[in-house]
Amino acid sequence: MIRWGWARTAAGRLRHGWRPVVEATLAATVAWFLAADLVGDPQPFFAPAAALIVLGQARGQRIRRAVEVVLGVTAGVLVADLVLQALGPRTTGTVFTVILLTVALAVTVGATGVTLVQAAVSALYLVAVPPPGDSLVPFRFVDALIGGAVAIVVSQFVGARRPLARLAGEVRDTFDALAALVTEVADALDRRDSGAALAVLERARGMDAAVDRLRDEVRAAGEALRLHVRRRRHLGRLESVDAALHQIDYVVRNVRVLARAGVTLSRLPTPPPAAVGDVLRRLAGAVQAAGAALAADLDGAGVEADRHAERAEQEALAAVRSAGRLYTPGGTLPLAMIVGQVRATAIDLLRGVGADDDAAVLTRVDEALGLPGR
Repeated sequence: MIRWGWARTAAGRLRHGWRPVVEATLAATVAWFLAADLVGDPQPFFAPAAALIVLGQARGQRIRRAVEVVLGVTAGVLVADLVLQALGPRTTGTVFTVILLTVALAVTVGATGVTLVQAAVSALYLVAVPPPGDSLVPFRFVDALIGGAVAIVVSQFVGARRPLARLAGEVRDTFDALAALVTEVADALDRRDSGAALAVLERARGMDAAVDRLRDEVRAAGEALRLHVRRRRHLGRLESVDAALHQIDYVVRNVRVLARAGVTLSRLPTPPPAAVGDVLRRLAGAVQAAGAALAADLDGAGVEADRHAERAEQEALAAVRSAGRLYTPGGTLPLAMIVGQVRATAIDLLRGVGADDDAAVLTRVDEALGLPGR
């Protein structure tokens, strides 16, 4: 049973993580072919190595990393070539001098960790594997160009037709997860189940990782769009989601505070008002609709996006109205915190999906809450 369980886990990982396998295999093979058969490099090792190094970077950072790899290789091989001519190959003194000068040069010009490592590795490789004849500086530089370019092309190949699809899916998943958390807080309060409420809080604390994934996907989508000239017109959609990321981050924090208040409220000796669950479920509906609006906008479905945004606003304001009726003088502090977080979440949702300015959003939400207007 244990072996079969491991096999199923491994198969699931491969099913969901097939893309890096295909990218790495294809990029390394193509880079080797170009360097060896077309350029004629007798030692084309670094072309596939450079491709794998670039693919190993986070999506959205590969163009910059490819440039850094080329710069690092160039610096490393030039230093190594000069030192080799002065001291000879494969001596301890040569290795010491090459590494010292290469790393010092990389640090002096403000190289990042990737550039610094590539410069040192390139120089060390040239010392350890001396060229059969003339200097390999031109070949090594061309290898780096080939490997970096192939990696960039291959990394964009799978998502070339729909460069925003992965980001749209990540947006849906994030908002669906947030809506599920709010619904589970409501369920826990209905049952006065403090254990369930605490479990929701633990999961809510892990939602920051979802926001980080969204940021990564925004960078990756931006890189993909800039590499596809005919699809640069979609950058406006990407910018709208990028601008909404701050509000999404706030929504995540609001849900976490709401879950914490739910834990406290579930532990009180007196039961919470019966309407709390309904308020939170309406808020969950607003969260889910807001995610659907952002995802539809990324998919280019403008009419559908507007429809979801309108539903998000309706559900959010309805939740705020109901929350305003929950709190009465003498109410408990945890209940007041939940009312406050419903209001804060509604504000951030409307800011994220709407075109109105902050003052208009605050006015509508506070009017729904029953606060006096300004």
